[in-house]
Amino acid sequence: MRNSRKLIQQLLIAICFLGAQRITYAAGPFTTGSGALSTDILAILTPVAVIAVMALGALAWFGRVSWTHAVSGMVGIVLVFGSQQIVTWVRGLFGV
Repeated sequence: MRNSRKLIQQLLIAICFLGAQRITYAAGPFTTGSGALSTDILAILTPVAVIAVMALGALAWFGRVSWTHAVSGMVGIVLVFGSQQIVTWVRGLFGV
């Protein structure tokens, strides 16, 4: 009786370890949702950024904003929207 109880206990522990292995390879619950949200936000804000760059250029052209501020705004927009490509490029430069 005692041996069968110990055997059942060991089998349950083994099943728990085998089940835990499947859990560790599972995807996180927010991975796909956050990736899709990021893609959607980028798709929505890209035309807004294009219009902002055009507006900054026009304002600087007509002298309403200094060229320093306009170029700074444009560089900021490029850094925000091109961050993934910039990181990939820099990592490629250093072989990482």
